[in-house]
Amino acid sequence: MKILVAPLNWGLGHASRCVPVVQRLLDEGHEVILGGDGESLTLLRKHFPKLRYTYLAPLNLRYSKGKSQVFAMLRALPKLMAWSYKDHLMLKTLLREEMMDRVISDNRFGLYNKRTECIYITHQLHILFPKGLRWLESIASRLHARVYTRYNKVWVPDYEDPKKSLAGALSHTAAQVEYIGPLSRFQNLLRTTSTSYYDVVAVLSGLEPHRTLLENEVMKRYAGQQEKVLIVQGLMHRPNTRIKRGNITIVPTMNDGELAAALCGAKHIIARSGYSTIMDLDALGLIDKAELIPTPGQPEQEYLAAYLAQKHALK
Repeated sequence: MKILVAPLNWGLGHASRCVPVVQRLLDEGHEVILGGDGESLTLLRKHFPKLRYTYLAPLNLRYSKGKSQVFAMLRALPKLMAWSYKDHLMLKTLLREEMMDRVISDNRFGLYNKRTECIYITHQLHILFPKGLRWLESIASRLHARVYTRYNKVWVPDYEDPKKSLAGALSHTAAQVEYIGPLSRFQNLLRTTSTSYYDVVAVLSGLEPHRTLLENEVMKRYAGQQEKVLIVQGLMHRPNTRIKRGNITIVPTMNDGELAAALCGAKHIIARSGYSTIMDLDALGLIDKAELIPTPGQPEQEYLAAYLAQKHALK
């Protein structure tokens, strides 16, 4: 089969969880074509440099500097709708030029077409809003359902058993979906007892300016301290060079094996509570070592951090 795999360019999480999807398709003998834009597509291309790729509609969003992203996202709605429609038209053109047997979209809303089987990957079936705006949740969830019901299948990267779930209420609703289990680029790596050089590893991700704000917070917290700290910036387009500032080492990115070894050897891990990060930490058995910091004003991440803290406190 000829299959297009295209993740959303919103941080690196959507692309990183597509890595095991692409690898399994290749192992099964399928021809895979990568699709997308920005650093998300760059990540997949670095993992699979021999695969063909195609550019899809670019999406460039930024968060607000404040503690609420609601109004920033509401202002971005026209841009999101235009982007989704452009993606839809680009897929239509692509299928005229070259037929695909299947299209796998990780949260790209417009990649559906009646000419082929289209699959949508999401863990967020239930959309959360901050207190005071909870009345919008049912509306937003219904709008999202209108998106994913246009696809032939919906894959949810979580455990079907609610007791084992990593995403909790986000991924378990009445919708007819297929639970495919967590997806992590680390899932085929052995859990290692690495004696890493670093006491603290901070893995940064997400949209600006909050990616940089967290980097600055970590720098301020550990500057001049005894702990040896590694900051992985999550910047795919930066030259892969190491910057040393006293006890702190900064790298733009690391390959999967290096990052897994650093994480397993660390005494403390700092990361955003994005779902793909959570799946990566779960695959390595490291959630208990992690300080999960939600992106300010992002209810999904706030929920996941609180949900996992409560879940592990009960163990």
